[in-house]
Amino acid sequence: MKLNRPARSPHSETIIALIDVVFFLLVFFMLIGRMDATAPFDVRPATAVTGRDMPAGGITLAISATGDLALDGDAIARNALSPALSALLADDPDLRLRINAHRSAELRRVLPLVAEGEALGFKDVVLVVTPETDG
Repeated sequence: MKLNRPARSPHSETIIALIDVVFFLLVFFMLIGRMDATAPFDVRPATAVTGRDMPAGGITLAISATGDLALDGDAIARNALSPALSALLADDPDLRLRINAHRSAELRRVLPLVAEGEALGFKDVVLVVTPETDG
């Protein structure tokens, strides 16, 4: 007497473990990565004795010691800045403008950009400074 065994279903290869690893790596790199655009040149902000933490969100305008500009990490010419800011502001009227100027940047290069941002309609213009360290 020969008994027929039920056909074995092929083992499906589960990729759940692989998906878990990929998501773990994604979260890991999101936590350790910089979420802010960096300028294509060295920017060391001025130091401050008092102040608040920098608010999140918005766009960052970086100003180098020589006056070069970068908008969200991409170098931009001075004459192209106003149209670019206007276009970004048209997309999001509540957009925040953060100005990150090198500590050696001349004030005559920084203040006109603050005034221009306010004239374009930015409701919140933030100057980025670093806290003064002890020692």
